[in-house]
Amino acid sequence: MKIIIKKVLGVILIVIGLFALFTPLTPGSWLALIGLELLGIRQWVFRKFLTEKQRATVEKFMHDKLKFFSKKKPDDKN
Repeated sequence: MKIIIKKVLGVILIVIGLFALFTPLTPGSWLALIGLELLGIRQWVFRKFLTEKQRATVEKFMHDKLKFFSKKKPDDKN
């Protein structure tokens, strides 16, 4: 059920983003990129265009990058 909701939301965001791209009064075309991410475009690109070694390198880099940004910073209470 959760996967179906995610895919439906992804398609809706892509449609809204494309509509926003073609109409000058609505700046929201970035929603299409979020919709593509919800549909899993990153995994498709990894499988389609990267070799196994390249895939492992990119996944390790993304994991380390996300881990770095999710670390809690100590409070500065001087």
